[in-house]
Amino acid sequence: MDVVIFDLETTGLSPYSEEIIQIAAVRMRGGQILCDEAYDTYVNPGRRISSFISNYTGISNAHVQNAPTPKAALAQFAAYVGDSMLIAHNGQRFDMPFIRESSLRHGLPVREIGFVDSMKFSRQLWGGRGGHGLDAVMTRLSLNAAGARRHDARGDVAILAEAVRRMWSQLTPDFSACPVACGSGMMPLV
Repeated sequence: MDVVIFDLETTGLSPYSEEIIQIAAVRMRGGQILCDEAYDTYVNPGRRISSFISNYTGISNAHVQNAPTPKAALAQFAAYVGDSMLIAHNGQRFDMPFIRESSLRHGLPVREIGFVDSMKFSRQLWGGRGGHGLDAVMTRLSLNAAGARRHDARGDVAILAEAVRRMWSQLTPDFSACPVACGSGMMPLV
């Protein structure tokens, strides 16, 4: 099964009024994380990034100054994804609404795509105990973030990919079908 594990960084929390400033992703096929098939880009939001967001993500206005527009970055990301299933952590509430709303706001037609929020893996493994944020998952899996900057999409994707691989393998050794219920989301039609 071919999946793309991804993460976004944004100018704020609302997909209706804020913009994407970074997209990072890595492909996983048959339980193997394919680092040589990674994707990442900064995105120029067309507005200044607040000092709060810069401090939180490490992404400054200088990083995005010459980056692609949201429309161009989303089209590039959609081409990279192809027909792969998407996985993001807390993606049902955050990442997928940002992709949908940003696509629509920038005039990109959308299509349906398979999607799983990786929090489903965590909930299936550990039930209601101890929360299901990425830090809690990292602790449960004894994952070390050394060398990966948290709240930078590239760092979070590297951590999340390994977390997904480990959680998936704990649920089933078979990587040909997703071990949790899959849903859908929207991606640009390219």
